[in-house]
Amino acid sequence: MLVLEFKVKGKPHQYAAIDEAIRTAQFVRNKALRYWIDNRGVNKYDLNKYCRVLAREYGFARELNSTARQASAERAWSAISRFFENCRKSVPGKKGYPRFKKNSRSVEYKTSGWKLLDPKHIVFTDKKNIGRLKLVGTWDLAFYSTEQIKRVRLVRRADGYYAQFCVSVEVRETLEPSGNTVGLDVGLKEFYTDSNGECEPNPRFYRNAEKKLKRAHRRVGKKQKGSTNRKKAVNRLGRVHLKISRQREEHAKRLARCVIRSNDLVAYEDVRIRNLVRNHYPPFAPLSKGGWGDDAGWYQFRKWLEQFGEGLRSLWL
Repeated sequence: MLVLEFKVKGKPHQYAAIDEAIRTAQFVRNKALRYWIDNRGVNKYDLNKYCRVLAREYGFARELNSTARQASAERAWSAISRFFENCRKSVPGKKGYPRFKKNSRSVEYKTSGWKLLDPKHIVFTDKKNIGRLKLVGTWDLAFYSTEQIKRVRLVRRADGYYAQFCVSVEVRETLEPSGNTVGLDVGLKEFYTDSNGECEPNPRFYRNAEKKLKRAHRRVGKKQKGSTNRKKAVNRLGRVHLKISRQREEHAKRLARCVIRSNDLVAYEDVRIRNLVRNHYPPFAPLSKGGWGDDAGWYQFRKWLEQFGEGLRSLWL
C-alpha cells in the first residue's frame, strides 16, 4: 500500500465542512465503541451494521457518506482488536483498553463519496457539502487508476488540511547484494551505534526548538480563554510542534533507507522504547528534558527500517 499526500486548497466554508465531517466521524467512532462496551460479543460486522442505526437516528450522521461511517466504525474495532491482541500476548503494563476520542483530526472515505476530476482536483459528493478541492503536491495521480485508490483521508493539521490517497500497489526495488551485515544498538547519548563502531549523533530537534516552544507557550498563557487571539496562539504553538515531528520523521526515514540499502542483513534489539526512556527511581518517571529518549525518534526509525526492508530485495533472493 502506497500513501500519497497532498495539501488541499479551498474556501473557508469548505474547511468548516471538513471540520464537521471530522466531528461526525468521531461521533460514529465513539458510538460504535459504546455499543461494543454495552453489548458483549459484538464483532466487527455488528459495528458496521450499527452505522445504519446511527444514520437513521441522527441526521448529521446520515449526511456523512456510508463508507466513511463504516471506516469510523472500523477505527473503533481496530482499537478493540489491538487491546485483545495485547491481552493474548501478555504485554507487560497497560493493555491499551479502547478510549473515546476527544479531538479527532481526520475523516476517511473508502471507494465512494469522492471523485477525482483530474490529477489536481477532487470533489466530495456526500451531503457534508465539502465540494471541490484543489490538490497541491508533486505526486502524479494520473499514473494510477481510480480502482487502485482504496481510501481517501482528509487530515487537519496546524498548517492546513491535507488529502491522503491509499493506493493499492506493490512497491519493490531490486538491488545488487552488498555482502554487508550490521547490528544496531540505540542509546541515550547516540542515536544508534552499529557493530562496526560507527555512531550516528542524536539531532535533538526538540532541544533546538525549545526556546521557540517556550515563547509559544507563554503567548498561549497570556491570551484569554475562548478568544480568537488564543486560538491563533494555539495554532502557532501547534506549528512549532508539527515542524519538530516532521524533522524527526524525515531524519528517521533518511537513516533507515541508507542502512537498508547498504546492508543485506540488519539486526536490532527488540526493546520497549517506553522503558528505555524511564529512570530507575519509583514510580519510574520519564527522564527529564536533559535525557534524550523522547527526542530521538527511535520508533519512527524502527518502523521505516521494517518498511524499507520489505520493499527492497536483493538479486539473489
